[in-house]
Amino acid sequence: MKKIFILIFSAILFFNACDKPTKKQEKTQLYKIETEFGDMIFKLYDQTPLHKKNFDSLIVQNYFDGLLFHRVIEGFMIQGGDPESRNAEQGELLGNGGPGYTIPAEFVDTIFHKKGVIAAAREGDDVNPEMRSAGSQFYIVQGKVFSDEDIKKVEKRINASRLNKLITKYIKEAEEKAYETGGSVDYQVIVKEARKKAEKQFKKTGMYRIPDYKRKVYQTIGGTPHLDEAYTVFGEVIEGLEVIDKIAAVETDENNRPVKNIKMTIKKL
Repeated sequence: MKKIFILIFSAILFFNACDKPTKKQEKTQLYKIETEFGDMIFKLYDQTPLHKKNFDSLIVQNYFDGLLFHRVIEGFMIQGGDPESRNAEQGELLGNGGPGYTIPAEFVDTIFHKKGVIAAAREGDDVNPEMRSAGSQFYIVQGKVFSDEDIKKVEKRINASRLNKLITKYIKEAEEKAYETGGSVDYQVIVKEARKKAEKQFKKTGMYRIPDYKRKVYQTIGGTPHLDEAYTVFGEVIEGLEVIDKIAAVETDENNRPVKNIKMTIKKL
């Protein structure tokens, strides 16, 4: 009788333990972007915790409600999140507003610019070399499907950009060294040596090639591969991809702002 009691008690403990959700079983938090063209359901990535926490916090504050998709480029992306767009006059140039802070970049190699991902907008490299993200402005990728030839062109573009960044870095280092030692600055020599050093470094590390797992996605689902590792991707639309296409197809002015305002509301589900 004692043995039976122990077995029953053990079984109760086992089933109670099974009822308790583990971390892996926890339900993924979902969010919804409501627009006149339909709704988009999305999730935020755990791999980009700073961006996830910030975006969730803004949503809870109803920060995005009534803001516009103020920049739309078909075959590329749709962008919103500028607080100045809430009461903006028709045709007013937008894209400079935010909450007054930026977020450190969170680049994750396995998260990339496939169609439907949500990424942070930011200022250019010349004033933002750390590639810090804007506090609230974001874009949703539409992109396009790429052929083998298209992929090669993107790889060439990425490699050229990386080479130029290295050259700029070496030029700056040479300039600083010359000023510190009080020597003369011969820019022709500096640029020539910087290029030589950068090309040598490239030869040593090898040219960048888009990995096969990304290549497959870009050639089927589509996206914008040239933005990888330059802008932080922190979420993904899992329902309503067709809404992206509808918004991307609207008429826009010379600043890529929709001629007719497209308002958004973002809710936590």
